[in-house]
Amino acid sequence: MFLRPYRAADKRFLQHLFFDTVHSVNARDYTPEQLDAWAPQEPNREAWARIDAQHCFIVEFQKGIVGFASLSQEGLVDFLFVHKDFQGRGIASTLLKQLERIARKKGLPALTAVSSTTARGFFEKRGFILQKENRKALSGVEFLNFKMEKVLPLTAPNNT
Repeated sequence: MFLRPYRAADKRFLQHLFFDTVHSVNARDYTPEQLDAWAPQEPNREAWARIDAQHCFIVEFQKGIVGFASLSQEGLVDFLFVHKDFQGRGIASTLLKQLERIARKKGLPALTAVSSTTARGFFEKRGFILQKENRKALSGVEFLNFKMEKVLPLTAPNNT
């Protein structure tokens, strides 16, 4: 596994990974209608344009992208997705640790995330605390998600 910074040429691959992950991994917690609204066949250009202005990292395995994550300037974990065949291998944890390192270097006091039902446990296990449950409409379809926050220590723990 290899962690590297995002390149603009990666975007098309990230869009495919996002679509496949949402429609397979998140299918246990969301209806087909919700999955289609969240990850439509045609990617939302506005949503994907954000990634170019963020700190974004990729995990590759045998020259294929198996995970990615991005951090906004304000400390929002905007994207964090791992290929359906690579779940449970520590890829999301590695990506989140990288985003935490960046946030600490920038002097951000906390990370925030708007978590899906599927990812809520992942974030909680890594120190994120539920701030608020949200009901959100996307393309006319209602979703439940969770605003979460992790206060960052001033110095990194020795194990990162």
